[in-house]
Amino acid sequence: MSETQLRPAERDLYRDTWVRYLGYANEVGEAFRSMVPAAVVWLSYGVSSSYVLADAIDKGKKAREVPSPEAGRSTRVTVAVVDTFVWQALASVAIPGFTINRVCAASLYVLGTATRWPLAVRKWTTTVLGLLTIPVIIHPIDRSVDFLLDSSLRKLYPSVEKPRSS
Repeated sequence: MSETQLRPAERDLYRDTWVRYLGYANEVGEAFRSMVPAAVVWLSYGVSSSYVLADAIDKGKKAREVPSPEAGRSTRVTVAVVDTFVWQALASVAIPGFTINRVCAASLYVLGTATRWPLAVRKWTTTVLGLLTIPVIIHPIDRSVDFLLDSSLRKLYPSVEKPRSS
């Protein structure tokens, strides 16, 4: 057994702790879009995007620390950063943000045409529906992004080793 196999699994700050929830900030922002100023929604995207960038940088640093010949190190670091950034940008920001936005917009529209509820009640209902949708969409989106990257970008990587994305 090598020394790496004997060490306990290292905890990933960006995936195994509360920090992971920062990646969902834009989804919460989208759920509250009908109730808060647009700047608050944009700020939530800033938080999520910062999380994505920080995770990509962290994975690049970890890839750089793996002992290997210098010739393959820069490729490994680049693959780690690009894969993490693309995966997180799609799975944590773009697709869930769009999904929650459309769920909330559709529910606000339907409630506006199908009920006589006051606007404040419709907005709160839309927000609650958006928040309740978040845990439902996480795993299907993650798996879909894995499939998408496995079928496209990851085929371009020079090694057969698939980066850990989720």
